[in-house]
Amino acid sequence: MNYRAAKKYILDRLRTELSVHLYYHGLHHTVDVLKMATQIALEEGVRGRDLMLVKTAALYHDCGFVKNKHAGHEAEGCIIVREQLPQLGYTDADIEKICGMIMATKIPQTPQNLLEEIICDADLDYLGRPDFYPIGNTLYKEMQSYHLIGDEIAWNKLQVSFLSAHRFYTRTNKILRDPVKQQYLKQLQLVVEAY
Repeated sequence: MNYRAAKKYILDRLRTELSVHLYYHGLHHTVDVLKMATQIALEEGVRGRDLMLVKTAALYHDCGFVKNKHAGHEAEGCIIVREQLPQLGYTDADIEKICGMIMATKIPQTPQNLLEEIICDADLDYLGRPDFYPIGNTLYKEMQSYHLIGDEIAWNKLQVSFLSAHRFYTRTNKILRDPVKQQYLKQLQLVVEAY
């Protein structure tokens, strides 16, 4: 498999085809998910071909946004994967694993194995990081630009609901990120209670 060519292809497309209104789901998010997926995978003992598949899935997990729509972007991403990756030496089995990882990130997340758990945790890693609020603000701005959310009150209520329902799957993120996420949830619950 030619991971380097797969990476160049999709980063070039994301760089040139993503809407400027994707304040959260931009190129920077894909790069962040790639970095975190790699770190979590290594921490979880994933190596070799499976590590390359995790990295490829991270790069392609939101590529369906080149179609500029939120709903169904995961399935759109799998279409791109199935069109492009066979030409780059990825087997049918590789592509099914990659698409499984991409589809697992659809909210609510539904990972069925360790590789899918890694991608899910990498995709929402920021929920338990110091940059939670600035990254969350980019998602709020994006959702507003697509008319998916109302005012800040609606946003904060959505965040409380989302954080309450969300869970990390890997041992790594349960230890590293979950305690911090719980602190943010408590802070936001206090904000919402004040309304």
